[in-house]
Parts: sequence; C-alpha cells; structure tokens
Amino acid sequence: MSKLRTTGKIFIIILLVFILSGCMDQTEVDQLAYVVAIGLGKSEEDDNLVKITYIFANPESGTQAGGSGGDEPPQETISFSATDFITSRSLANAVIAKQVTYDLLRLIIVSEDFAKDEDFIRWIYDATKAMEIRRDIRLLVSQEEPSVFVQNNQPKLDTRPHQYFELMFNRGLNTGTVPPSKLNRFFRITEADANLFLSIYATTELNDDTKENKDPDNIAAGEFEFEGETNNTQFAGSAVFKEGIMIDTLTIEETRLAFLLSNVLQQPDEILTSLPDPFTDEHYLTVRIRRESNVDLKMNLDKTKPSILATIPISIEVMTNHGMTDFTDSEKIRQTLEKSFEDTLTEKFDELIKKTQEKYSTEPFGWSLVARKEFLTIPEWESFDWMKTYPNMEIHTDVRVDLEKFGRQTELPSLDEMRD
Repeated sequence: MSKLRTTGKIFIIILLVFILSGCMDQTEVDQLAYVVAIGLGKSEEDDNLVKITYIFANPESGTQAGGSGGDEPPQETISFSATDFITSRSLANAVIAKQVTYDLLRLIIVSEDFAKDEDFIRWIYDATKAMEIRRDIRLLVSQEEPSVFVQNNQPKLDTRPHQYFELMFNRGLNTGTVPPSKLNRFFRITEADANLFLSIYATTELNDDTKENKDPDNIAAGEFEFEGETNNTQFAGSAVFKEGIMIDTLTIEETRLAFLLSNVLQQPDEILTSLPDPFTDEHYLTVRIRRESNVDLKMNLDKTKPSILATIPISIEVMTNHGMTDFTDSEKIRQTLEKSFEDTLTEKFDELIKKTQEKYSTEPFGWSLVARKEFLTIPEWESFDWMKTYPNMEIHTDVRVDLEKFGRQTELPSLDEMRD
C-alpha cells in the first residue's frame, strides 16, 4: 500500500512537471510590442537594404482595464533600414523597450515604387519564413512611401490602428471598392504564373491631375475629392500584380467588375452604383447589384482560336428614380429597363476583358482554374500556355439581369399632375 502511494505521488509530480513546463517561457502582455502593420520601401542607403516601417499598437489604449493606459497614445511608429523584416525585429529594440512580436500582424504596406521593382518578390517572400506571420494578412500598395503613409494616416474616430484597418478593409470588401488581397493568394497566384493578383490600393495624398465632375465610380485612391474634417487616407481600387510585379491600377468600377466576373473572389454584400436611365438622357438610376450565382463559363480550347462564353447572372434593385418613370406600369417598360441594364453591363464587362487581353495578357478573374480542367495532363496545360493564348481568345459575355424591387415605395406620383 505504501509503495502504491509513493508511485502515485511520483506520477503526479511528473505530470505536474509536464503541465507547468509550458509556462516557463510565458511573456506578459505588457512586455510585448505588438506590430500590426509592416511597411516596405526602397532604402536610399543601399540597394541590398529595405526601409522598414513598424506600426505598434497599444492594446491598453482606450480600455478601462488599462487604467492609466487610457492616456497613452494608441500607436507608435518607427522607420529604419534593414536587410529584411525578420532581423529588423531585433534592430528595433535599439529604441523599443519591449520584445517585438508579429502575433497581431494584419497588414503589409508596400510603396508603389517598390512594388514595381523586379526585386520586390525577393523581400516579400521573407513572410513565408517567419512562423508568427499568418498567411491571411493583407497586402496593401500605397502611392507614397509607407513611412509617409503611416505618418499622414490620422483617423479621427477609430484611433486604434488594428481596429481601424480591419474596419476599412471589411467595409471595402462589403461594397466592392477594394479586393480581398490576402498574402496567401498572392503567393499562390504568383507561383501558378497564369493569373493577375489584385491588391488593395491606398494613399494619403490627393492627386493633382484629378478631374472635376469625374464619374464617382471610375476613380482610384487619391482621386476622391471631398470636404470636411476627417482622415485623408483613401482606400479605393486595386493594384495589379503580374508575376510578382505591380504593373497597373484598377478603378473602383473595374474592381467591382472583376468581382462579378470571378467565381474565386468572395462576392460583395452589395454594389451600389449608377446606370443610365433608358427613358431620359438627363438622369441616372441608382441600383443595388448582386450576383445571384456563379458565372457559367463555357470554354472551347481545342480549336485554333479558343473561345470563352461567360454567362453572368445579375440581380438588380432600383433605388432611385429621378426621371419619375412608373416602372410597375407595364411589362414592356420593365423589359426595356432590363435590356438597357444588360447592354450597359455587357459593354463594361467587354471593355475590362479587352483591357486584360491587350494590356495585361492575362486576367484576374481566376478563369485559368476552370481552363485547367479541360486538359487531361499537366504537360498539356503547360503546353497550352494560358498567358500566351489568352490575349487572342474570342471572349463573349452574356449578362442576364433579374429585376427585383424598385425601392421601398414602388409607385411614384405624376410630376405633371403635381405641377398642374
């Protein structure tokens, strides 16, 4: 009996050793400096160096649990040159007292100049080496250097940086103004060498060549003119990457069209935009656009000139009617409206597809993933060479619009009778 008790005590002690050993390297929250965003830009000192910008978030800022931490600034930023953003963590401790960690990293900001450099891919792939860096973080391209972008980005309400960026990205995805831009997708598309990758495009500076009265949807970051007191940072449109190098930008409208043509990208909750009113040349109709189901892609890749037929099912709800036309009056009026929407969207889709063929020689819609299934073996697919074949393909779009409601109040009074 005594031996049994002794054996039991030894077993319990050994078990406690294994359980409690996990706490040996535990670090308290107040001993860590949380990086929520990393900026990458060209170093002015050496081509073999990269300029690193860190945004540190204060987890206790604005919280009651933080006590006196509520008086502390919500963030802290530093910029310096380093060989990469792995060793830069230890270099930062020259001025940062706490241990630098990437546990809460949510964003990598890259300057447009650096993103267009053919050596950019060498530095961004460092993100695959660090265990702390998650693959679902977002990639953002800024017109200016990240250090300037970070300094000029001054949110008035959502001052906590991790919360601010997350809110901006989520709302942009819901409305279709920015792409998802996940780092994992960037690596996958770059290595597949068949598609374009769309990254979030942003800036804190207004472009000097912005035209007045420009179509509100046909703009990118830096082209949105507004008045008032708020943060100057604009997240709008996409940066286009081909083979790991930025080659161009897309406007908000082009980004939304890319969403609607893709079965890979998660669809926005709603796209609010304006389309021409077929019953009057003076007014536009504000509509809510949703895609009802996946795009039906029919490919014929065997013939000399391959072809693609893309059928896009679109659901539209009319939100405004400044022409005061009664759309519920007759079936003929609704058919005319439906046909007008289909023609307008078809023209916009065709323009974007033509641009991808002539300017980019490939597409951001993920169509190559469907094309792969048309081939029995990988060598056959590689011999087909999507990037060389895509520019010469015959591509047709078939937009099928389904009209939903005409706003909360469908019937409108007669303007002539009101003013009689």
